[in-house]
Amino acid sequence: MKKTCCILFVSMLFAGNLFAGNPLYRYRVMLADKKATTYSLSKPQEFLSQKALERRERQGLAVDSTDLPVPSAYLNRLETEGVKVVGTSRWNNTALVETADTARMERVEALPFVTGVLKVWTSPDSIPPRDANRKKQVNPFRQEFKDYYGPAQNQVEMIEADKLHQAGFRGQGMTVAVIDGGFLNADAIPLLQNVKIEGTRNFVHPGWDVYAELDHGMSVLSCMAANHPYTLVGTAPEASYWLFCSEDPDCECLAEEDYWAQAVEYADSVGVDVVNTSLGYYAFDDRSRNYRYRDLDGRTSLMTRSASMAADKGMIVVCSAGNSGDKQWKKITPPADADHVLTVGAVDARGMNTTFSSVGYTADGRVKPDVMARGGHTALIRPNGRVSAANGTSFSAPVLCGGVACLWQACPQLTAKEIMELVRRSGDRFECPDNIFGYGIPSLWKAYLNANR
Repeated sequence: MKKTCCILFVSMLFAGNLFAGNPLYRYRVMLADKKATTYSLSKPQEFLSQKALERRERQGLAVDSTDLPVPSAYLNRLETEGVKVVGTSRWNNTALVETADTARMERVEALPFVTGVLKVWTSPDSIPPRDANRKKQVNPFRQEFKDYYGPAQNQVEMIEADKLHQAGFRGQGMTVAVIDGGFLNADAIPLLQNVKIEGTRNFVHPGWDVYAELDHGMSVLSCMAANHPYTLVGTAPEASYWLFCSEDPDCECLAEEDYWAQAVEYADSVGVDVVNTSLGYYAFDDRSRNYRYRDLDGRTSLMTRSASMAADKGMIVVCSAGNSGDKQWKKITPPADADHVLTVGAVDARGMNTTFSSVGYTADGRVKPDVMARGGHTALIRPNGRVSAANGTSFSAPVLCGGVACLWQACPQLTAKEIMELVRRSGDRFECPDNIFGYGIPSLWKAYLNANR
C-alpha cells in the first residue's frame, strides 16, 4: 500500500547510513520439509504458549506440522553458505535470508532441502528513488461532541458495538494484535496512556523501538483502544494489545509479506485472539512482481495464504480492503482476497460507500469486501495527541475489529470461523451482496442475539 505514515527525520538518516556501501539483498527460501526438526507435536508447549494452546483446545483445533518451527539444522546449513537468516515462517516453511553476494544464492538453491528462492528485498540505496509525493486526507472535526464516544459516536453506533458495551462486553480478556507500520508516540500520548499493551515487536528491524517512527499504526490502534469517555472511546477499550511492525518505510517490496507472516505467526504463538492489519500490497518497486487481478485468488500472495491459515489456528484476521476504488487498480489489495478473514471496506457517516474503498470480487468469484464500517472521516488520534479524523479502509478495519473482539468475548463458545460468519450474516445486505458493499454494514448486536437464540 502507499505509505501514509510520518517518518522521523533522525530515523531516516540512520536508515540511510545503515545501507551505505554495498547493496544488500533478501531472499525468501522455500524449504521442502521439516524432517530435521527437533520439536515434537506431542510437546507443543515447547513452541506455543499455554494461551495459544487453550485457544485451540476451545475450538477443537489440533496442532499440526505447520506449527513446527523451521528446523534449526536447515537454518544453520543456510548460514554455512554465507547468508544471514533474518526470519522464518513456520506456516509457510520458509526462511528469509540476507546477503550482499547474490552468487551465494545459487548454492543455497542447490541445497537438497531447498525447493526455490525468490528475491524479495533490495537495500534502498541501490534502487531508484520513488515518488515521495503522498497525499494525506485529514479532516479535523469542527463541532462539539457531548456523547460518550466523543466524535467516534457514529462509527461505534453504526455497527452497534455500543450495545455490546452496554451489555458489559468491552473487550475484557480478549487479546488483539495490530500488525502495521510504527506506533509513533503511542507510549507518550495521554489519550492512550490507559491502553493495555501486552508487548511489542519489530519484524522489519528487530530490536528497533516501535514507538519511534511511523504514525499509521498508532492511529489504527486508537480506533479500537482509546478509552477516554466524552473525548474518544474506541470499539474495544478494555482489550489487551500486541503491537507489531511489519511495514518497511524505505521500500515497497515482497519482503514485507515475509515480515507480516512472521508477525501473524508470533501473534498465534503468544495466544492472540483477533488480528487487525491495515496493510496491503499489490504494486512493488520491482514492477515485475506486481500482482494482477487474476492473482486475487486467495492463494497467490504469501501474505494472503498466511492470513487464511490464521483461522485454522483459531484466530480472526480483520483486514482493510484497500484504498484503490477511485484509482486504476480499483480492486481489493492482498491479503484482502484471503478466505476465512473479514475484509472491511469503508462507508461515510451516512452509510454510503466512499469512492476510495476498493472493490471485489476475488478472481475466483468470492464476495469481497465482506462487510463495511466507517472509514470516511473516521475519528482517531494523531501523533500530536489530538483527536482528529482521516479517510481510509485502514481505519474502517480497526473500527470493526474492536467490535468483533467484543462480540467474541460475548460468545466464547464459538470458533473463529463461526464468529466471522455471524458477522457476515448480520450485514444489512446479506441477502443481496455485491462487489462494493459485500454483505453490507454489520449489526454486531444482531450477531450476538442470533448466537444466543
